[in-house]
Amino acid sequence: MSLVYQAGTLNTTALTVPNLYVQIAQPQTLALAGAASSQLGVVGTAGWGPVGMPLPIGGMSDYIAAFGAKQNKTTDAGLAVNIAVMQQASSFVVVRVTDGTDVAATGSIVGVAIQAVHTGSAGNGIGAAVTATGSGYALAVTHADLGATTYAGADWSALASAVAQDLNALVKIVLPETVPALAVGNVALSGGTDGGEPTTAQFVGEDSAVRTGMYALRGQGCAVALLHGVTDSTSYTAQSAFGTSEGVYMIAVGPASDSVTNAISVKAGSGLDAASVKLMFGDWLWWSDDTYGVMLVSPQAFSGGKLAALSPEQSSLNKALAGIVGSQKAGLTGSSATYSTAELSALFTAGIDVICNPAPGGAYWAVRCGHNSSSKSTVNGDSYTRLTNYIASSLAGGMGGYVGEVINDTLFSDIRSTLLGFLSSLLSQNILGVQNGELPYSVVCDSSNNPQSRTALGYVQADVAVRYQGINEKFIVNLQGGASVTVSSASGSVG
Repeated sequence: MSLVYQAGTLNTTALTVPNLYVQIAQPQTLALAGAASSQLGVVGTAGWGPVGMPLPIGGMSDYIAAFGAKQNKTTDAGLAVNIAVMQQASSFVVVRVTDGTDVAATGSIVGVAIQAVHTGSAGNGIGAAVTATGSGYALAVTHADLGATTYAGADWSALASAVAQDLNALVKIVLPETVPALAVGNVALSGGTDGGEPTTAQFVGEDSAVRTGMYALRGQGCAVALLHGVTDSTSYTAQSAFGTSEGVYMIAVGPASDSVTNAISVKAGSGLDAASVKLMFGDWLWWSDDTYGVMLVSPQAFSGGKLAALSPEQSSLNKALAGIVGSQKAGLTGSSATYSTAELSALFTAGIDVICNPAPGGAYWAVRCGHNSSSKSTVNGDSYTRLTNYIASSLAGGMGGYVGEVINDTLFSDIRSTLLGFLSSLLSQNILGVQNGELPYSVVCDSSNNPQSRTALGYVQADVAVRYQGINEKFIVNLQGGASVTVSSASGSVG
């Protein structure tokens, strides 16, 4: 009689009974999948939806179903999503913030309260109607943007139970102590408000057992994130610390109508000097909105949306942006006001980027520098932050399976194979590139960096070195012209 075991459960050196022993070995997976690099986190205000809860959405239709229609507010999350979608971003995590004075819309039908499940002005568009059916009653709840649902029940208790079991319900039924008989009726909910403008502290949120604001994005896999419309420089260092700890590229912004000298002074005073934050100059942009027409908006969602749409080795520099019809400096389309070389140099030297027109490639709107807020030239590019975060997140998400394995040459070999395979895939996709015929990466994981004195204590170390591709920021073309110029036949021949 043969015996079947799972590999690793049988001590093959202690067998005493002659028999056939079959060990089932699980397939080895030495491939390492890359982490998501296109998800954009948006923290902003909205007229509907749960407060402080991160919700993943794929575009504007998902946004409207979860948070209601866009609002004409500089901090509105819907505007940020809409702008980012126009830059080809397609994956979002949205966190709604309020100032705490927001109120849910309410109404009543024959003495029974119908209350919106979320606070906000969008709840005022909810209608509820009880109608008679052949077997009892039906409650229809409708909203032009949030959808419609119908519930059936013989009495108020049955309807309340049906509504409570619907995870996507727009309302909740609050039964009084003495429940009246169910009867036909209808109501349009009212009294819902968004509250006032949230404070900077409320946008940043609490990093506690119940996370709110920016901290609600922890563990959500965002590659890029922004606090939409937040211009308070006191938030910069908190954003920097969060971006560094989470591997998220934060897009911050200065106040509208800012001056170059003030922006430089405020940035220096804030203490911000980090590769985890991209600080946009407070030259806000005129955006052609499909609902509200031309309106002034923060540049955050343009640069954040474009970065989220790009592969992580790319820079936002010189990439055309959609939907912009002007800026505060240039005015609306037709103005000739542009930035001088001295102004751009002052901003870029201070670690502040700007969106303007023209771009190096022509007369279109684009991010003009492609740098983060760090003062160190070796790490101040978009591509450094994005690619470093991407590689680190990929390793963190896939290498943990080796913890708990026996330390030997096989383990070292498997670790090297996994890392080299992943880096090779980056090379094949041009995320990394060969220069001078040399591979842009190396992996060491063997006895040379894992002596017995360390492995005996349970340590295993893999040393990974990766050389990134540079970004062409200063393109120099040397031109020599004139009738006296001598052109070699090799470079000037025809045919």
